[in-house]
Amino acid sequence: MVDGERIDGVWCHIWRRDQMGRGYYLDDLTVFADGLITCGERTDLDGLAKKLETGRWAVTDPEIPPPPAPPSKWEARYSEPLTPEGFVLEVGDRIEELSGRPTAGQRCWDAIRQYEQQPTEPTRELLRAAYLAVPAHLRVYVLGDMDLQDRPLRILLTDIGEAVDGDGPVATAEMHQGALDYFARVSKAVQDQQERQAVRYADDPAERGRPALVSHATVYPQGWPDEAGLFMLRNDYPAPVEFAGDSYASVQHGYWALSAADASDRSRIRDAASGSEAHELGGRAARRSDWPDVRLAVMAGLLRAKFTQHPELAQVLLATGDARISYTGFEDSPFWRDVPDDRGRNWMGRLLELTRSELLAQQLLLT
Repeated sequence: MVDGERIDGVWCHIWRRDQMGRGYYLDDLTVFADGLITCGERTDLDGLAKKLETGRWAVTDPEIPPPPAPPSKWEARYSEPLTPEGFVLEVGDRIEELSGRPTAGQRCWDAIRQYEQQPTEPTRELLRAAYLAVPAHLRVYVLGDMDLQDRPLRILLTDIGEAVDGDGPVATAEMHQGALDYFARVSKAVQDQQERQAVRYADDPAERGRPALVSHATVYPQGWPDEAGLFMLRNDYPAPVEFAGDSYASVQHGYWALSAADASDRSRIRDAASGSEAHELGGRAARRSDWPDVRLAVMAGLLRAKFTQHPELAQVLLATGDARISYTGFEDSPFWRDVPDDRGRNWMGRLLELTRSELLAQQLLLT
């Protein structure tokens, strides 16, 4: 999280050399959209390359010898070996993908389309450069074809009269045309799929929403500030609500009170001194047997009550526009909050977005 914005990342295993010289061990390498790379320490793409070069980090198990080279590149059915140089290129590609920029594979497809439209030697050279920019160990996957792999590209990039891959068939004009026909069929299939999706997703937003909005859990020992800002969206913010025939000091009070099976527990939770105390009491009380079935509806009702009964809070919620609301805070379970490793279901964020859309719809109906 950076300044309230969630920076997406992906991870994989790599080997790290023990500082005491006792060999290597597996560790998690995480790559983020802003270029940050973490694996026990922070670095960037250049730092990753240096650590691999010095042997501090390794992309394959240093204690296992590399597999032997295939006797024939043309006949090989698996990718080229993973190398440190190829891994750095792949990590750079993942940063581009996370940032919403074209990857090496997408740029290769763009070059294929350009060559289809202008099958000239200069555009073929551009295609060759785009293909070679794909990390070597990923090239067999660039076309997404499990059967032919990247063979149509390798054929097309081999000069007529030369052996494909040095040990394959000799490239002919007919083979080049066959490769072009292959790409024409793929282009037609992609176009057909895009047209079907355009119909199925006709109501999808044309643009991505604004960066994620985060509602953090914060403790104010001296009381909430006069200008609480987005913290007003939190369930423990002291905004009294009337709901289901009773009054509650906050959404948090109402939710946990209504979850309790015993009437005396409901009263104690309702009258708790703070939302945090209501949460603590509610978590210890026996819950209604039907609570898993109704809790989402109860929370949705409490949120509607909060924002319809407090117009000033409704304006705070509406001011978030179309932002994806990421509700965070370790006091809430992953069911309700957003968790960076995607274990969280973020139901609070989703219900706040639903409430926001309902408030906007009500405004539109009144104008």
